[in-house]
Amino acid sequence: MSGDPLKDMQEKLDETATHQDDFTVDVPAGQGETFGTGRNLESVMRIPVLMQVVLGSARMPVANLMKLGRGAIVPLDHRVGEPVEVVVNGRVIARGEVVVVEDDNSRFGVSLTEIVGPAGAELTN
Repeated sequence: MSGDPLKDMQEKLDETATHQDDFTVDVPAGQGETFGTGRNLESVMRIPVLMQVVLGSARMPVANLMKLGRGAIVPLDHRVGEPVEVVVNGRVIARGEVVVVEDDNSRFGVSLTEIVGPAGAELTN
């Protein structure tokens, strides 16, 4: 492993591509395509995923929730300066800092500071 999660993932995909016979699917003659080949890999890379940045959360009774109105401030469990979690399809994949996007000062972005590897292992950038 190189320590770079994206490079490691590409190496695993390349390794999978060398074992193409293990991933064949029965289809009509002349139309067979194995997983890990260029066209299928490109298809997988185009699959949309939902990415969310979690700034924090709050718990409150429904009665307090019903009292909220315009201008109400709900305190979150994260503090200013603490890393936010980057979640893809319900799984934390990274942590980072909220930043203002340089090209558009009306938008926020996230500067990644940690990549969370498999089984909760963390890899620092």
